[in-house]
Amino acid sequence: MNSKLVSGYKRANRFSLILMSLMFMSASFAASASLPKEVAKNVPNAAVVGQDMFTYYFFDVYEATLFAPQGKYDKDKPLALTLKYQRSLDGKKIAERSIDEMQKQASLDSEKSKRWLQDMINIFPDVSEGDVITGVATEEGNALFFYNGEEVGEVKDPEFTQKFFDIWLSEDTSEPKFRKALLGKN
Repeated sequence: MNSKLVSGYKRANRFSLILMSLMFMSASFAASASLPKEVAKNVPNAAVVGQDMFTYYFFDVYEATLFAPQGKYDKDKPLALTLKYQRSLDGKKIAERSIDEMQKQASLDSEKSKRWLQDMINIFPDVSEGDVITGVATEEGNALFFYNGEEVGEVKDPEFTQKFFDIWLSEDTSEPKFRKALLGKN
């Protein structure tokens, strides 16, 4: 082959490798930039597992997105669940509904139930359309909560953390189709 032709191929090959690297870097940056900051900070290599709109009696309540490392849910790994509200709701009502859902899946002793309800009442704000509450299950088993990206509370109790996220992710959830969508199994 002609040496000028070989040299041209080498330059074109280097150029295409550089271009592919730049495209990969920009795609990686775009993916991390689209993650909520509280998710990126608390869930290593976070990616979306699944997403769905929760509807109650024909009314959209919130859009939920589940994040996990590499986009693969494992109940023993950190995860984050964002709820983007489509309507206004009272924070106390959110807490009460959460404890009701937790009790549907497993019996809770009354003292624990009262303590967890009070923890959630203290943490969950009233929400309006467009507000986002994010719950994070940390590596340590704690539950961190964020409201529109700002930390609003933490429950340092691995049992609470498991039961809370089981509302959406347990096989015993009251919303199995919603669970399936969050787990990316549509």
